[in-house]
Amino acid sequence: MKFNSRAATALLMAGLLLPFWARSAQDGNAHQITAVMKKQFDRPDAPLTVNPVTVEGDYAVAGWTQGKKGGRALLQKENGQWRISVCGGDGLTQAKVLETTGMHPPMAQKLAAATLVAESSLSAGKRRMFASFEGMVKIDANQADHGQHNAHGAPGAHAAPAK
Repeated sequence: MKFNSRAATALLMAGLLLPFWARSAQDGNAHQITAVMKKQFDRPDAPLTVNPVTVEGDYAVAGWTQGKKGGRALLQKENGQWRISVCGGDGLTQAKVLETTGMHPPMAQKLAAATLVAESSLSAGKRRMFASFEGMVKIDANQADHGQHNAHGAPGAHAAPAK
């Protein structure tokens, strides 16, 4: 077998760059998700903070805080665009709960585990804020551009309870 230095160099570069490309894609998704959430819920009197964002395939869980409130959002990527489908608390870190949104069990397990890992470096106080969101609220995609945060904390014109 003849050694092909070009092929070896290409494989080496791909191996070195693959983690960078994967991280870059993750960062790009996190940026897009943060922008979607801020567009929908950020207010001058109550800025929205989004962190961490955990992405697995076309699903993501994003932790958020706004003032003294907090929670998590489940997002789905459809036609290349992220949209918020559900807001909730600790349920969005549990595979069985993620499965109730239509997610396949293996994906739900991966996303739940990755979310817990991503949140493990946060303070206990921040994790308590995420957990303080009671129940689950389905976000109405038809109302997504109204910029209100009524859905976080109580169902209103922009949301309906998740089923």
